[in-house]
Amino acid sequence: MIFSDILALIVVYIYVAVIFVIAEMVLKTRPEVSRKFLHIMVGNMIFAMPFFSDPWVMVWFLTLPITIALFFLTEYSPVKIENSVTESGHALGLFFYALIWTVLIAIFTIIAPANDPKFYIWIVALAIVPMVYGDGFAALIGQKFGKVKYTVFGGTKSLEGSLTMFVVTTVMSVFVWMVFASIGCTMPAFNIVYIIAISAVATVCEAVSYGGIDNLSVPALTSILYFLVAIL
Repeated sequence: MIFSDILALIVVYIYVAVIFVIAEMVLKTRPEVSRKFLHIMVGNMIFAMPFFSDPWVMVWFLTLPITIALFFLTEYSPVKIENSVTESGHALGLFFYALIWTVLIAIFTIIAPANDPKFYIWIVALAIVPMVYGDGFAALIGQKFGKVKYTVFGGTKSLEGSLTMFVVTTVMSVFVWMVFASIGCTMPAFNIVYIIAISAVATVCEAVSYGGIDNLSVPALTSILYFLVAIL
């Protein structure tokens, strides 16, 4: 670990702490908004990933500790910690959300070329986008404006929410792709067709997932698709 990694960790931890405080205290009277606010704002950490010298620094000192901390905020924790954020939604949703970051960073660091451990870090970022922005805004829009409901595997969603997820995922995927490419990440040539297609698949995956499992299934499937894009 070098000084830039330490500085990046400090900045990210301060950012996450502030977001948690806002979500828990300022938005406490609206727990569902609080949870999605946390969902979206914490997700902005994807823009910090390229600034770490080694992805393993993120795993051991950032995503894994946050994953463990979020587990202790669930109802399955041996220590009961009262909070309005995790109690407002699926018990393991935010835990899965942090866990998939840890798993994806670890996997794509292991399979990256030995001389460039950050070679596939852009895949992790794009895999997280559907859950950070797509699902986050889909839930907010769907709850407020969703009129056309549908039920799949016991989970009720709205057409408006699903359309929001598709559009937001597509737009933010383009933005994230451009940002990572502009800072020198090794990436395939930009292809809007790939992004639209993968965003559509992510939306369908979210629609058929239920009980917070989408926080695992959507990023996992999306990462596989972007990996295929990278090696084709």
